[in-house]
Amino acid sequence: MKGTQIILDHIDGHEAAARMVDGTLEDFLIAGDAPVPGTIYRARADRPVKGQGGMFLTTPDGPAFLRQVKGLAPGQLLLVQVTGHAEPGKALPVTQKLLFKSRYAIVTPDAPGLNISRSIRDEDERDRLLEIAHEEMGESDYGLILRSACAGADPEEIGEDIASMVTAARQVLEDTGTEPETLHEGDSPHLQAWREWAEPAQIEQEPGGFERCGVLEALDGLRTGRIPLGGGGFLYVEPTRALVAVDVNTGSDTSLAAGVKANMACARTLPRALRCLGLGGQVVIDAAPMPKKDRRAFESALRAAFKVDPEETTLAGWTTLGHFELQRKRGRLPLMEILK
Repeated sequence: MKGTQIILDHIDGHEAAARMVDGTLEDFLIAGDAPVPGTIYRARADRPVKGQGGMFLTTPDGPAFLRQVKGLAPGQLLLVQVTGHAEPGKALPVTQKLLFKSRYAIVTPDAPGLNISRSIRDEDERDRLLEIAHEEMGESDYGLILRSACAGADPEEIGEDIASMVTAARQVLEDTGTEPETLHEGDSPHLQAWREWAEPAQIEQEPGGFERCGVLEALDGLRTGRIPLGGGGFLYVEPTRALVAVDVNTGSDTSLAAGVKANMACARTLPRALRCLGLGGQVVIDAAPMPKKDRRAFESALRAAFKVDPEETTLAGWTTLGHFELQRKRGRLPLMEILK
């Protein structure tokens, strides 16, 4: 099917959301049993880890780890927010920089000031949004970021979004409890889809939507790890205990430029594959053979592809053996851990 579809459904008892573009699965969100990024706790400092400059914390959902701690004593209560998913057997990654994020607005209690997404360049539109921001924020000391979805949006909807996030922030920051507690739940896949997938799309909410719209078939293909690149090439994405290995193959293409073509196709396809599979951490690409002079073009293609990806990714560069390494935030649960 041509165009963009957003399908909200359940799979194996898990709430999930899929975004299909021209019949291709572009993004997939699924709920698991682990705490969701965005969840805010009142936590208790447990014990410092001097060698790492961090502190283990006690939360209602188990241990958490806070990096770069200064002036924090064991037993002290503090507010922290989950930033990603923990590897099996490890503590939850958290931060003290709280964000209250919705479709149109991000409230930043620790970073005052009113800001508008740089992707909104029309000066009249920026002025309109600033007026809405000033009206809703009033004398509040909280910071506010208006997201790109605000462009052309109804002012009442933007205002309601801002007010909702300010109220949520105030409730969390003014809570006076004295024990570890969950103060704010992170968004479920359906809410996260509404928040992040703001482009015009056909919405499918009836049960069985995943089967009707081809989502289940696309997931079955991804779960094999073998992802076609076109032109006969393909790549394998295989998570291991230490890293995610990506093997690029030219397949049936025997032309002189086969390696370059397969690697460039990998650069365009890899962000989508990692998104839908929920993979992060260290990623090592075993690129198809190509001249060293073409490496810069491959890096540029990778950088452009990951720039529009929602998960933070750092390109580390080439190894001595000719592999390309990158580091990706663990913002999602691995699909293989949820769908056995």
